[in-house]
Amino acid sequence: MINYQDRQKFLEVGKKVLPDNVYKHCLALEACMGGLYDYFFSLNLLVNEPSKEDWMLAGFLHDIAYFGEYKADHPNRVNDILAQYGLQASDTIIHIVKAHGPDLTGVNPVTKAEWSIFCADSLTGLIMAVAFVYPSRKLADVKLSSVIKRLLKEPKFAAGTRREDIKKCIDPNGLNLPVEKFVEICLNAMKSVSSDLGL
Repeated sequence: MINYQDRQKFLEVGKKVLPDNVYKHCLALEACMGGLYDYFFSLNLLVNEPSKEDWMLAGFLHDIAYFGEYKADHPNRVNDILAQYGLQASDTIIHIVKAHGPDLTGVNPVTKAEWSIFCADSLTGLIMAVAFVYPSRKLADVKLSSVIKRLLKEPKFAAGTRREDIKKCIDPNGLNLPVEKFVEICLNAMKSVSSDLGL
């Protein structure tokens, strides 16, 4: 996990304002965004994209307002929360954040960063749910095939998962990734922060 500027301050805000499960979801998406950035960077596919720090901070902050009176409009309220603690996210980060909830913000994903946050958001919960059904409850034991099976063939498992959003990773104008590869990148990224996730 990289230490972008002021990361600890943002984490502290998250711990203060968010329920534990939402906080861990934010950590998980932060990790996924970092993993996806590294993958696309290795293929030289990040022309005119924000920095890795921006990708990851957007991942962490995307649900920072997912509580109380802010919840219903949370993608639009990130800086409202941060301002209470003397912090602010850049316009670039806010735009990435807004792309995870286009129905609420009107910001549809266009860049790799925006597509990544849109497609990976719901996947983190599915991966965690798969870990919970393992006897060990450990991400280290979760197999890619198990996640793929429950994503594609068991719609009643973690029924709240937005499966169609995840599967949009195949869009040639977006991430252009096979579902299996997309899930693999995110699963491995989450495994890298498993201790922070309590899994």
